Amino acid sequence: MTRYLAWMVVGVLVLGLSGSISWAQSAEEEPEPVETRPALDVEAILDEDTAVFAGRGYGYDPGDRRDPFRSLLRSPDDIEARGPRPEGIPGLLIGEIDLTGIFVLPEGPVAQIQTSDRDRSFLLRGGDKLFDGDVVSVSLEEIVFRQVLDDPTALTPFREVVKRLNP
Repeated sequence: MTRYLAWMVVGVLVLGLSGSISWAQSAEEEPEPVETRPALDVEAILDEDTAVFAGRGYGYDPGDRRDPFRSLLRSPDDIEARGPRPEGIPGLLIGEIDLTGIFVLPEGPVAQIQTSDRDRSFLLRGGDKLFDGDVVSVSLEEIVFRQVLDDPTALTPFREVVKRLNP
């Protein structure tokens, strides 16, 4: 039993010494630096929020992805999404006009078009701007339009539309 008691004393001393050694080692080590956070500048945060709500300080470039801020319920060809249509040639849509004639003038060919409701006709030359595109060229048999596509999934931002004169 004395041997047992002697071994107990030795065990307690060994444990006590190892604890004091580890404590001494940890006291010698430098403490890890504590991260300090900068103070919050509430005024700067409020100014940034005001700028975003006013339309400044934010931009979005969708690249070839769909714009997440556009409604999925509207089609890309929705006329109302483009704003009010002006009067005359700048308010015409390419899909709403029919080619009714082509005149050859000294300046070059001119296309006579008629609106889909058949109440007005207009004369178009190359370079004229329409609501959803522009006139690329007018030849003796056809008129070529460049229609602007408002579709982010399209490979090109425009397409060519050709309207031929029916004999």
